[in-house]
Amino acid sequence: MPFLLAALPLAAEPAATFKPIQRKWWAIQPVTVPAVPHLDAAGQAWARNEIDHFVYDKLRGKGIRPSPMAEKAVFLRRVTLDLTGLPPTPAEAQEYLSDTRPGAEERLVDRLLASPRYGERWGRHWLDVVRYSDSDGFKQDDTRPDMWRYRDWVIQSWNNDKPFDRFLKEQIAADELYPGDKSALPGLGYLRLFEDEFNQANIYLRRQELLNDVTDNTAFAFMGVTLACARCHDHKFDPLLHKDYYRFQAFFANMKIDDEATSASASEVAAYEAAMKRYREAAKPVLDRIDAFLEPARVKYRKEYTERFPPEVQEVILKPASARTPLDWQIYHKAITQVEVPDADVASKKLNAADKAKYKALQAELEPFAHLLPKPLPRLQIMRDQDMTAPATHVLRAGAIGAPLEEVEPGWLSILDASPAKVTPIAALNSSGRRAALANILADPSNPLTTRVIVNRMWHYHFGRGISGTPNDMGLMGEMPVNRELLDWLTSQFTHGDGWSLKKLHKRIVLSATYMQASDFRQDAATVDSDNKLLWRYPRRRLEAEAIRDSMLAVSGLLDRTMGGPGVFPAVPKGTEIQEGRHWKKANGPADEYRASVYIFARRLVRYPMLQSFDAPLAIESCGRRQETVTPDQALELMNGSAAAGFAKALASRVANDAGQSADALVDRAFRLALGREPASKERQGSVAFLAKQAPLAGGQRGALEDMCLSLLSSSEFLYID
Repeated sequence: MPFLLAALPLAAEPAATFKPIQRKWWAIQPVTVPAVPHLDAAGQAWARNEIDHFVYDKLRGKGIRPSPMAEKAVFLRRVTLDLTGLPPTPAEAQEYLSDTRPGAEERLVDRLLASPRYGERWGRHWLDVVRYSDSDGFKQDDTRPDMWRYRDWVIQSWNNDKPFDRFLKEQIAADELYPGDKSALPGLGYLRLFEDEFNQANIYLRRQELLNDVTDNTAFAFMGVTLACARCHDHKFDPLLHKDYYRFQAFFANMKIDDEATSASASEVAAYEAAMKRYREAAKPVLDRIDAFLEPARVKYRKEYTERFPPEVQEVILKPASARTPLDWQIYHKAITQVEVPDADVASKKLNAADKAKYKALQAELEPFAHLLPKPLPRLQIMRDQDMTAPATHVLRAGAIGAPLEEVEPGWLSILDASPAKVTPIAALNSSGRRAALANILADPSNPLTTRVIVNRMWHYHFGRGISGTPNDMGLMGEMPVNRELLDWLTSQFTHGDGWSLKKLHKRIVLSATYMQASDFRQDAATVDSDNKLLWRYPRRRLEAEAIRDSMLAVSGLLDRTMGGPGVFPAVPKGTEIQEGRHWKKANGPADEYRASVYIFARRLVRYPMLQSFDAPLAIESCGRRQETVTPDQALELMNGSAAAGFAKALASRVANDAGQSADALVDRAFRLALGREPASKERQGSVAFLAKQAPLAGGQRGALEDMCLSLLSSSEFLYID
């Protein structure tokens, strides 16, 4: 038994029994198919689909009438920003506004859902939920060079309308459930998104922290419960047991990091290995001399870095392979990467200046063979099982690894199913089958948590507030659903009627009269429902940080619509850096500067400044809903930030090139590009007067036009979805 486990056995905590009131927790009740409410004549005239029946019924019960439909141009801008994160172009606006045939709205929505921008926009929402990052976090915040393949997999999955149950399963157990499908494998990157202090000496603690992170986030993201509150004791509010935390954690207990996985086909792997064999045979004399030269340094490095570990970890490293237990193997896999490192690291840390020069000269002798090296295979950063046999999982008293209680098997929440999960080891894959069992539980259409949670999230992103206002917490301390019947009806349609199709759910929502309402404030309704929870108007809200930046890029004509690939590094102010002297990489020109924001390198300790100012979350834990703050640095970012100034300059250039040179023409063109409409007479007059007044102060008409464009990009109308 490892040193950190208590020497004396500790008594297991008594089994909890659930009170009748706990069993009535709304979120764990089976999803029903409520009857669609009957409407009066006014409601029938207003409603467009079943969603409106449920909304109207609640409004009628409070004596509130819904708002009239938004103007066609307002709806166009709203739904385009909502589904793609970009404003409509003048050509797109003209096409829709001139379409007077029945079904114009549906054709518009179909076009937007088919756009590649849809996956970038809605994939970003999911990346919030799973705390996506391209780096480890902690002090070092080392880069994860291949994590971006998970991000691209998410975007592609949303664009392809991958059924959500399949989307879920691939993230938990793609290797176990779909072993022949290499396109599913990047989904396992989800399990690799935990924070990780890779050079931590206490490997037992590192393992437990990893398991805690994955356990907590999976409960937030897929189940909408705060299971993390049961890590140290029974949940104080929800019927979630201390034991449940570790039953659930046991599904993940057998995982190990696999940063050498590939999505390449078997034939591609075979060709790569054959080419590497030819290279090693041709370069063998040089490679042998390099090995002999570095071996003393390697031995020194291994010894020094092995001795950094506590004695019990050293014992595992030095133990014969045949004597290692499943837990030993996990500790070994985590420790050995600090001991067995690439030759370049050994040379950098253990060779003196003279020997480094010799090593460099030996490396140069390999250059004649470089043409034999094959192109590297695409690498993934994922988790997979280390073996068919998993280490034991114990309930930990107060969450402490040194205080184990009873051993538990993988299992679901006791209030729903107290029996152990049905797990079938997969011999052909040398895998435990635990994650496959969990994936099937989570993706079961009768699961009341998973199914409601994703529908509620989708509603939240469309309206700025979920039917339950706490997307990550459907527990007793979260918000009760405002319209439980609507949530259940949508959930049943999503899972049983629409085959888990997210795009069909989008269409139901955005083509409803509820979504198409005007956003105008009404005192009569606000007196009864001040927070607009019943949706008597469309809730006006600010765009997220990424949509603000991308919209600026789009209207200025700068947006690079290239999809996928490693994270990019737009230019940032001097001083944007992290510890140990690591800096934000220098921008690689337009290839980095003008990509969509979802492709900006997501470093945990340093966020791109404009995104940080507008509330982009830290990738530390699941973000179910972003905060919408109003802070001075947002105004400063817009008024004085180099990024916003560059976008305004590009917009001004586009306006001047297309509009002729009269002040009226410039103003009209700027408004059409930035806001998608003609300026009102008063706005035109004021803008023309501003250009005349500002020109002497800004170095001429072009400078004044840039300032006017900056004011348009900084306006509430540009920054908000109306």
